[in-house]
Amino acid sequence: MNTAVLARRRGFTLIELLVTLAIMGLLGALVIPTAQVTIQRRNEQELRASLHLIRKALDDYKQAYDDGRIAKTIGSNGYPRTLETLVEGVPDLRNPKRTKVYFLRRLPRDPMNSDSELTAAQTWGKRSYASEAEDPREGEDVYDVYSTSDQVGLNGIPYRKW
Repeated sequence: MNTAVLARRRGFTLIELLVTLAIMGLLGALVIPTAQVTIQRRNEQELRASLHLIRKALDDYKQAYDDGRIAKTIGSNGYPRTLETLVEGVPDLRNPKRTKVYFLRRLPRDPMNSDSELTAAQTWGKRSYASEAEDPREGEDVYDVYSTSDQVGLNGIPYRKW
């Protein structure tokens, strides 16, 4: 074989490189949206679980109040004043040693709120018992929580409506 034929076989042509780059770009364009949807789906599962956990703790607190395990005050409806109360606990009036009743080990953060400077309780929107469901507002107690995110879920429902 002569040297001209060997020289041509050593490298890639410009067309081969462009085709390879086009294929890599196409694969990259397909992978990025799939990864974004996967991350969003994971965050939605975490949001759903966190909402369920906090709402159950709020219901358990109300049940303990109704059962007489928590001190009743005038004007109180049985819901905690803050979300932190669920973690800090309250004295159990039915226990002779007045040990505390805890409703959460820790307060989960709203996974849709990316502000790392806020505490876990500050990431949630809070609805008081006195406010309407369509117009949730904070008040003297915490009746419900919701995400403060303006984003819309994969199911088409805004996160604040979950």
